[in-house]
Amino acid sequence: TAEQGIPDARARRTTAQMMDTDALPPVDVEAIVASYSGNACIRRLLFVAERSDHEALRLDALRAAADILKAGENTRQYAQVVERIGGRLGAAYELDQACVDEVDRRAAQRQEILDSELNGYKTNMIKESIRMGHNDLGDFFYSRGDLVGAFKCYVRTRDYCTTPRHVVGMCLNIIRVSVESENYAHVQNYVQKALQVPDVNEPVIVAKLGCAAGLAALESRKYKLAARKFTELGVELGGAYREVISPQDVAVYGGLCALASMDRAELKKCVLDNISFRAALEAAPEVRELISDFYASRYPACLTCLEGMKPALGLDLHLHHHVEELYAQIRQRALVQYTTPYTVVDLSRMAGAFRTETHNLEKELATLIGDDKIQARIDSQKKVLHARHANQRNATYARALATGQEYRRGTHALLLRASLIKHNCAARQASGGGGGG
Repeated sequence: TAEQGIPDARARRTTAQMMDTDALPPVDVEAIVASYSGNACIRRLLFVAERSDHEALRLDALRAAADILKAGENTRQYAQVVERIGGRLGAAYELDQACVDEVDRRAAQRQEILDSELNGYKTNMIKESIRMGHNDLGDFFYSRGDLVGAFKCYVRTRDYCTTPRHVVGMCLNIIRVSVESENYAHVQNYVQKALQVPDVNEPVIVAKLGCAAGLAALESRKYKLAARKFTELGVELGGAYREVISPQDVAVYGGLCALASMDRAELKKCVLDNISFRAALEAAPEVRELISDFYASRYPACLTCLEGMKPALGLDLHLHHHVEELYAQIRQRALVQYTTPYTVVDLSRMAGAFRTETHNLEKELATLIGDDKIQARIDSQKKVLHARHANQRNATYARALATGQEYRRGTHALLLRASLIKHNCAARQASGGGGGG
């Protein structure tokens, strides 16, 4: 009978910490501002303000977003944020119409200058200048919050790229805009284009492309592919891609996708024995502990850690609509991993380890048995799970028979070859000599 489910000290400690911090908001606005830059930071702050149940957290996120937007050029989004604040933060966070008008005036002048310069470059037919002109106009539209205009300008640079670095720069610009506009088909396409460019092997650029490919796989619910992309990243990325993703995101996304999609051998190879990704996990210690608990079969601590992370993951821009599915897959893998070593498992003890009622556990196990993920049968009267292992004796005889047949085929082929050579029936390659003509 399985002897797992013994109370774990780490599980008790984690539960106590959760009780102490129950009233605290699940995310820290200051940490978001420090971890991301530009539009990535604003998008996450506005997402928290929209999804959070904590009134104070929503206002804090809106305040931080308003401060960043007021210092930038996206006046339309600034006005929308101020409207959402609705005067709840005092006079300092009411719409500064004079500032908006001034920024809009300067933006109109700058756009006129950029358009004029680009037209001049096209007249002179200087490819590099035309490329830079489209790029500058794309950056302008991006800063103003016009993602469609920015995308069009960045795409137009393609015909004027003269070096591999220019092509990669174009791809990274389009990827950044496509991530923000949630067009992950474009993300995947331009990642592939960039990877096909010769002589571009800078570690940071490769890491950025890996991050983008991981996000595209995650959004497509290809969790194993996403896990591989994120776990292949090393520490060289650091904070170099803060306009899209943070180092903590890489650790969290890669760790959870790996737990949900990889078996024990793959988890050990790609995560636990992967020195580069283990270094990346330092940015998310809770995920590192979670993976360690899962691999060591400390299920109470593992489940407690998952529940503790859930509120924050529900406010994550990219992960929020994957949380339930990832958690379900992780729990299924834990159930399979728990039952694998045993012939007989006590369902009452197993239910205690997985923090559920015995009848609910029976339903979960029945589903896994029906999906052929667990080879077993349930004795509902005695509350016991009996594993159905293959007949080892029959399996041994089958292997021996297969080995004998393979030896027989090999011996027959060897004798046939020897007979052909003996009777001079083997084809020989013509020796030396070259023909002229």
